[in-house]
Amino acid sequence: MQCPKCHTEVRDVATFCTRCHATLRFKCPSCSNEQRHGGTCDKCGIDFAKFATVLIGQTRAELDVEHDRLERRSGLLKHLLFVPVTGGISLIRHLLVTKEKK
Repeated sequence: MQCPKCHTEVRDVATFCTRCHATLRFKCPSCSNEQRHGGTCDKCGIDFAKFATVLIGQTRAELDVEHDRLERRSGLLKHLLFVPVTGGISLIRHLLVTKEKK
């Protein structure tokens, strides 16, 4: 087989070109079908770029939820530590603001 990028002869089972390191075999992220070209899967029709974008979006949403949860927890702990200094006013304000947001 010839590499489509640099036209070097490579073995048929090669995943990458030995000279230019171009990808020669693409694996579908949905159905695991292996094919010689990227873009869309020949078997299930999934667009590789759109599928990756959806996965990245889902991961980002999950991380945002986790980040918000940790921010609320750390804010509460910070206000609890400052109770002797502020007399509890900042803690009461924090609790009222979080109830209003919900």
